[in-house]
Order: sequence, then structure tokens, then C-alpha cells
Amino acid sequence: MLSSITPLGERGRASRWPVTVTAHLLGSAAGGTAAGLALGVLGLLLPGGSAAAQVAVAVVVALALWALAVETGRLPAPPTWHRQVDEDWLHRYRGWVYGAGYGVQLGLGVVTIVTSPVLYVAFALVALTGDPARGAALGLLFGLARALPVLAARGVTTPARLVGVHRALERLAPTGRAVTALACAATAAAGALLLAAGPTG
Repeated sequence: MLSSITPLGERGRASRWPVTVTAHLLGSAAGGTAAGLALGVLGLLLPGGSAAAQVAVAVVVALALWALAVETGRLPAPPTWHRQVDEDWLHRYRGWVYGAGYGVQLGLGVVTIVTSPVLYVAFALVALTGDPARGAALGLLFGLARALPVLAARGVTTPARLVGVHRALERLAPTGRAVTALACAATAAAGALLLAAGPTG
């Protein structure tokens, strides 16, 4: 994605990078909001009561521990489908069209390659809100967070700068995995504390 939506690439396609990126951010926000809304509605359908809540928390703890094991290399990454966004759109449509289209797919989270199981942890937590409005708000934040890295390419006006951005992202990848693993560990610990406290009523 970063190698496609850059000032360099947009100039070559006679598109304007700010317009394409704005559409991309809005599309991802819309996709995330739709996913969060759907998960919030799904949460409404889950059984109520303290026992069901304990089971739900236990599921989140299990997912978080699984994601932690994957992120730290103790378990293999889960299988995922290999669909990516359609690169033909870059030459078929205007910048704002493929920007928004790519963004929506990114914001939905599961219609392209899933690179980390932490996505499933996040979706489970959104579902547990049991509230479409809260789910939509969390989904909006998720969609924006997924799309914001495209701004790292704002200075890519030459091939050399594009290479530099990719190298910088590669250097940051271990830190990103460490932060993700820490978030999984914190989620699992918080869930375990809730389980230890027992039903609240």
C-alpha cells in the first residue's frame, strides 16, 4: 500500500496525493465503523448473565494468550487467505476512487490478508461491548489507526525516498511486534483478574 499511494506514484498517475490519501483515510474509517457496528450488534445477540460474561472473558483471555504466543514466535501464524487489494484499480480509476476502495477494505480488517491474530482479540473486545454505538466508535478508531501509516509516505517524491521509508518501517517492525505482544499480555492479565474476581451479579 505504501509503495502505491505516495506523492511519487500519484504524480505518475496524474492524481493528487492529498485527495487520494484523504479518500483512503475516510474509506478506512468507514470500513472500521461498519465492522464495529456489526460487532456491536452481534454482541447484543450474545447470552446475558454473569455466567455468560465469564465465558466471554475467558474466550478473550484465550485469544490474547494465543496472539501473544504467535507474536513472540512460540506458535506459528494462523492460516489466512491471500487476497490483497486489486492493483489494477490504480490504473483503472481516479485516485479518490481507489483510495476510498482500498481504505474500506483495510478498515474492515478481514477482507484482505490478516497479518496478526491480535485483530481477532480486538474484534472480540468490540463485540463484548454489546453496544452498536460503542462498537461503531471503536471501529472508527480502528479504521483510522489502520490507515494512518500511509502518511509516512508523504515525503516520497523520489524512488530513493521510497526505499528509505520501507527501510525505516522494517527497522520499526520488531518494536511494533513487541508493543503488540505487550498489549496482548496486558489484555490477558486484565481478563484473568476479572475471572479471578468471579461473577459480579
